[in-house]
Amino acid sequence: MWAQLITGHLKAGKEDGLARLMEQLQAVEQQGSGLVRSTAMRDQNDPSTIRILVIFESEEKARERENDERRQEGLVAARSTMTEILDGPLEFVDLTVVDEWSGV
Repeated sequence: MWAQLITGHLKAGKEDGLARLMEQLQAVEQQGSGLVRSTAMRDQNDPSTIRILVIFESEEKARERENDERRQEGLVAARSTMTEILDGPLEFVDLTVVDEWSGV
């Protein structure tokens, strides 16, 4: 598995926009994209900081998804929401998943 940790900062008063953005991103997801899980979080100590952990079957599948033409039209609304709610660009950290465990 492979993952990305995406970090961004919300503009003041735009905290509710994160749920809308996640709904828009979920709506354009394609069957077989390789996406395993996506988790959106807000920092408890700095609620303007958001982090989204996205886990894929593999980096190759994630890169194919990035370039999938079928997603591009659907991402127009999500990009508009990002411009509206985010204060600056997103930061991406690529991660190799070495272990995963779910609680009992």
